[in-house]
Amino acid sequence: MLAVATTAMAAGMLEKVQKNGSLILGVSEGVTGFSAPDSQGRWVGFDVDMGRAVAAAVLKNPEAITFVPLASKQKIVAVSSGQVDLVSRTTTWTMKRDCKQGVDFTAVVFYDGQGFMVKKSLGVKSAKELDGASVAVVSGTTSELNVADFARLNHIKLETVVFDSKKEAFNAYSAGRCDAFTTDVSQLASLRTSAADPQNHIILPELISKEPLAPYVRHGDNQWKDLVTWVLYGLIEAEEKGITQANVLQMKASSTDPVVRRMLGVSGDIGSFINLDNDWLVRAIQAVGNYGEIYNRAFGPATMLDIPRGRNALWLDGGLLYAMPIR
Repeated sequence: MLAVATTAMAAGMLEKVQKNGSLILGVSEGVTGFSAPDSQGRWVGFDVDMGRAVAAAVLKNPEAITFVPLASKQKIVAVSSGQVDLVSRTTTWTMKRDCKQGVDFTAVVFYDGQGFMVKKSLGVKSAKELDGASVAVVSGTTSELNVADFARLNHIKLETVVFDSKKEAFNAYSAGRCDAFTTDVSQLASLRTSAADPQNHIILPELISKEPLAPYVRHGDNQWKDLVTWVLYGLIEAEEKGITQANVLQMKASSTDPVVRRMLGVSGDIGSFINLDNDWLVRAIQAVGNYGEIYNRAFGPATMLDIPRGRNALWLDGGLLYAMPIR
């Protein structure tokens, strides 16, 4: 009886999404590069493409998504309460969130770190020179604890001023209500582009924390967690194997690499592992490309952010991205 009940619970979210014909995806309220509406109102960005890959794999339609913008303080409870099916929204995988807040993280898709932004006029070149400064932080994030740890470790005093959203915090800092603004460095770079004078804002060199960002699902639905996790790993593995949005069908038809053939459903039966057909990864790659293509669209040299891959390069290139083997 226990096994039957567990199986029924585990299959719940996949069945719900397929029955509804739409993935309810939690995203940010608007962070350039990660998730924000474009000039036509279409959601775009790195986190959005991760969600589109899942929708393509599950629903055979990357546009079958209902977007739900979430503030930082809402993002965890939105999943644990069942308001959304999946959150792909700049959230750090921490022990407390993973063990105590009713969510399960999937795969790390962006390695980040918290930093500080200040105006050039403040005249500081290191976060260790911020003794006595007021710092804008966002509620519902790990930033406040990280700032307290950093101040204690370096024997300085920092006054944190808490705001409900990144936009509020950034606007307060820009208006001079706070000396500095702190969040993940990638988001500092993103928010700086919205300033009236981006060149007058500098990101200080220190990274004061580890911020592994990962999409997450409701705790207890292991089959749904596995499915989302392996779609994400598939995008990373596709880059390693040179499978792109443009060549995925050609690779499926002609590749002699046994790993590629297995990934693209030519041999084996990997779809059965996550209750999908064997073309699930082909559809995901057709929809958004491999991990590198997604990254370059959001943060590459042709974008206003131009964030080097760094830690987010493949392990073969000295980065931390390492997909579990698809077999």
